[in-house]
Amino acid sequence: MYVRGVGPRVAEMLAAKGILTAEDLLYHLPFRYEDRQNPRSLDELKPGEMASVIAEVRGAALLRTKRMPLFELTLGQGRLALKCIWFNATYLDGKFHAGQTVAVYGRVEPSRSTSNLKMIQPQWELLPDASDDAETRLLEVGRITPVYESLGGSRLASRWQRKVIFNLLECLRGAVPECLPRSMLERLGLPAREQSLREVHFPPEGTSAPELQARGTAAHRRLIFEELFFLELGLELKRRRMRERVGIAFAATDKVREAIREVLPFHPTAAQKRALGEIVGDMRQPSPMRRLLQGDVGSGKTIVALQAMLVAMENGYQAALMAPTEILATQHYLAARKLLERSSRHYRLVLLTGSLDEDRKRVNRRLINSGEAQLIIGTHALIEEKVEFDRLGLIVVDEQHRFGVMQRFRLMKKPNQAEPDVLVMTATPIPRTLALSLYGDLDVSVLDELPPGRTPIVTRRVPDERAEEVWNFVRQRVGLGRQAYIVYPVIEGSKDDQPELDFSHDELDAEPPTAPAPRKAARKGKTADMLFKALEEAGSGTKRGLKSAVEMYEKLRGGALAGLRVGLLHGRLSADDKEVIMRRFHRGEIDVLVATTVIEVGVDVPNATVMVVEHAERFGLAQLHQLRGRVGRGAAKSYCLLVTGPRISPVGEERLNAMVRTQDGFELAELDLSIRGPGEFFGTRQAGLPDFRVANLVRDRKLLELAKQEAVRFANARVEKRIEAEGSEAERARVWTRLKEAWQRRYGLVEAG
Repeated sequence: MYVRGVGPRVAEMLAAKGILTAEDLLYHLPFRYEDRQNPRSLDELKPGEMASVIAEVRGAALLRTKRMPLFELTLGQGRLALKCIWFNATYLDGKFHAGQTVAVYGRVEPSRSTSNLKMIQPQWELLPDASDDAETRLLEVGRITPVYESLGGSRLASRWQRKVIFNLLECLRGAVPECLPRSMLERLGLPAREQSLREVHFPPEGTSAPELQARGTAAHRRLIFEELFFLELGLELKRRRMRERVGIAFAATDKVREAIREVLPFHPTAAQKRALGEIVGDMRQPSPMRRLLQGDVGSGKTIVALQAMLVAMENGYQAALMAPTEILATQHYLAARKLLERSSRHYRLVLLTGSLDEDRKRVNRRLINSGEAQLIIGTHALIEEKVEFDRLGLIVVDEQHRFGVMQRFRLMKKPNQAEPDVLVMTATPIPRTLALSLYGDLDVSVLDELPPGRTPIVTRRVPDERAEEVWNFVRQRVGLGRQAYIVYPVIEGSKDDQPELDFSHDELDAEPPTAPAPRKAARKGKTADMLFKALEEAGSGTKRGLKSAVEMYEKLRGGALAGLRVGLLHGRLSADDKEVIMRRFHRGEIDVLVATTVIEVGVDVPNATVMVVEHAERFGLAQLHQLRGRVGRGAAKSYCLLVTGPRISPVGEERLNAMVRTQDGFELAELDLSIRGPGEFFGTRQAGLPDFRVANLVRDRKLLELAKQEAVRFANARVEKRIEAEGSEAERARVWTRLKEAWQRRYGLVEAG
């Protein structure tokens, strides 16, 4: 439809922001609100508070300083004044003139030079004057005013958006189509769609300001629920359609059970038994399995997956395990080969990774194609066009969130064959809110207990100034026959172009705390426990540059760890070199492995009992938890030392304290989600996480749960033809039309019909 104020050029600018239709524009909601009904007067302001102020321009000046240009705006009410300062804001020069009325929003701070107050970098907006039309003045003052993110410079700023959206809503008065059944809205106490859009953009008088800012009004809740409901309905439909496809009904015979018992290295936990039961239950069905197996580090996911693969192999099918890195693929290959050596059956395993020489790849592809290879383990190389499976029955994908390959499994099956089952594994505990959206079309099995023999990992923060005591502690542990990891954030030099680096992107803006006097290094002859206890005492280090694995490998083996067998592992080594180093570390030929985060997932050396993470404040919470999970994999007491620099942001402090406080991966995942938000938890585009317009998975957890319940209820009503339960036939048809037209365009989730 034609929208007044949107010509071809503006439409092009809006399209660049993902706004292609009038509906897209209506769902571009305000990111905050200003109460211009009763704006704060200057004599009411208090330092430290966030406030919205409307005042008259008294003066403006661009000030040149040695460090940067500053733009200073003076606003006044009577005899009181407010200074507003922007850094590097030469673009503001000439925009303000005495007598103009301006609305500013920001944190109030005391001013050193005068008794007046100031705001640093406030958001601002010129208010209409007598030269503006009545409609503009109506939308700008005397009301709760919506503030929007700019859609294209000053031309498409808040004032333009207010006017265009107001006119669009007026044009559509009484004509905004409802997309949810009236009975559902009444049952949940939610307003109609048109009313919600009007009240979110232009809140009526008396609306609670805190509720508006928290997106907690009834209008907001309605639009959030709507977005989440269609997401969950699409996923529910996708799950049901998967059940209609032709899969493989595997048999769980006594022969299969005996094959599984032969390879088990220990008595499985109750959680492992439950998860395997759920997986095998799916595999016995004639429809393809789509299941997520998630569990904390060390919970025994791999052995459960291997048992599932044995079910497929004993039924005469091939099984494939795909890992995100060559190190992890090789680790899985070696572990599977070792376990299957316990079996009286003779299974043939092959490894297929990108760095294998062409002759080896060709031989392995022939074994896969002929069916001689029953268990195939590899990386992305498994889904290349050249790889053809003979009779693929089960695909296991490890750490699937690291690569988006779910849609490419069609490459792994031959035409006219039944669809293979798919088991997705992750050692990154996924908060329920993310699981419901990211993996909402999968059934979920959770391993929530550790196998017997695992001991808790003692975790402590250590200031960098006490590094000598850390190395003494490492030497003590090695002297007792144990091994250690030392992890650095970069391979060498600059952090640029080093994909292993996954910093948390915090501003390191905290002032360095006062450092206590350095303690003397631990005396020779102290026990390891005494050394470790000494390391628990906190302090602060001196400022230093970012250490790298290559630099510290050379420094440590010639200095603090001289005499120990020190190895180096990072992502730039060849696959063969990585495998040689990991084999040597497994065999105990390397005492200390200096590494980057290539060891983050899957590396399993039970004799390694010390994990030292340098620059720990620079790592994300999930990454720290994964690194810690490389130790504590045997019965011996294990330690994780988080070595920190002098400047740690408040968010960094929160992460580090959480690591010391708990080893519960699910608790840490919830905290990580709340700190980073859903978009960065996995990386939105990489993970396939929907790009929400209204909802926020952290804030709207309860509404997500409600949306899933309602989506299942609505889908069930469709199957059972209980039309009266969820509205009229016309209302139900509008729901499916909305799902097909709008949500497939945004997410490509389903082909609704």
